[in-house]
Amino acid sequence: MSPETAGLLGILILIAFFIIRMPIAFAMAFVGFVGFSFVTSIKSGLSLLPRDIFEQLTSYSISAIPMFILMGYYAFSAGLGSRLYDAAYKVFGHIRGGLAIASIFACAAFGAICGSSTATAATMGKLALPAMKKYGYNDTLATGCIAAAGSLGILIPPSVIFLIYGFMTEQSIGKLFISGIIPGITLAILMSLAVLITCYRNPTYGPKGEKSTFKEKLLSCLKILDAVGLFVLVVGGLLFGFFTPTQAGGIGAAGALIIGLIRREINWESFVQNTREALRTSCMILTIIACATVFGHFMTVSKIPLFVSKWVSSLELPPYVVMVVIVLIYLIGGCFIDAIPLIILTIPILFPIVMKLGYDPIWFGVIIVLVTCMGVVTPPVGVNVYVVKGIAKDVPLEQIFKGIFPFLIAMIVASLIFIFYPPIVTFLPSFVR
Repeated sequence: MSPETAGLLGILILIAFFIIRMPIAFAMAFVGFVGFSFVTSIKSGLSLLPRDIFEQLTSYSISAIPMFILMGYYAFSAGLGSRLYDAAYKVFGHIRGGLAIASIFACAAFGAICGSSTATAATMGKLALPAMKKYGYNDTLATGCIAAAGSLGILIPPSVIFLIYGFMTEQSIGKLFISGIIPGITLAILMSLAVLITCYRNPTYGPKGEKSTFKEKLLSCLKILDAVGLFVLVVGGLLFGFFTPTQAGGIGAAGALIIGLIRREINWESFVQNTREALRTSCMILTIIACATVFGHFMTVSKIPLFVSKWVSSLELPPYVVMVVIVLIYLIGGCFIDAIPLIILTIPILFPIVMKLGYDPIWFGVIIVLVTCMGVVTPPVGVNVYVVKGIAKDVPLEQIFKGIFPFLIAMIVASLIFIFYPPIVTFLPSFVR
């Protein structure tokens, strides 16, 4: 059996393991170890497995991931999400569909200090869904809005997905972070337009809320200065070279903890609980990354990335056609595989192709994260949809999936804009040195 055939067979076996719900990390480690041993030798495989896992779990650069995850959990405990939602509601709540629009921008703002789509959806869902129900919003619009807008948490910096992509492709974390700002704001605006169009077609979906005075708007905005300051400290310090990514995450976590203590939102019980949850989430992600490294080495020795790259080059298709195909691969894959394993599984194969086509690696990172945003809301996996379902227990699952389609169209439109006009993405990173 040729190495290429062994590589293709390994991918099929891995997909089969995913289907039978074998833990993703162990599936990749098992297939990677067996495949590498088959192509090389069992002695090489036994040497590779512990070395890859040890090197990844002891890497300083990868320690940024648990720091930013810890920052997100402490920010949630510190009540930053509730103050951000209150400010957004005071500004947008008086227009038709205003509560849904307020939820979108609150998700964008909370994503700027969290970096997790599920945490953003869970936080804003607990705050926004009861309010929208109180003011007579349709359940389809309300739940679909929160599930889709929660995905902004992985596009607007800091983002765990950007961290993983940056480590795997050896790109600047600072450039990746700042590259997500304009696309994140653009996507939030497109999602708001989706709300307005939906409410225009069905006025009963999003009735107008109470109008706030200028003083109320100003006071609510002043209450989020600590969140804005935390974002500026973390991202600004990273961009200007004051912190490494790990230090930025650690300072962000400490800042969120201090804000929670000053405001008396965090007590000993919530501190222990959130630290435990952050540790559990970090261990899951780091284990997936370490095991994916083993599988990545199997892909390398099987020459699958080289084979796919040559095959794509032989087709002589325009680069934008190849990029559209890659986007479709991520869109379809996101329906069945969660965001992090999908990124880790595909980047070693597709990244060399994209670089050979002459695309900017920072721009490609944003496109990948944006398409991943679609994956967290599309059926059957749709992690954010299940998070919202856990909050809105009385809303049928199919109704929530129905609610995400206007926002899914907004994501597709955003992807097409960024694919055909890359300077929107690369403008801000071009100023980073």
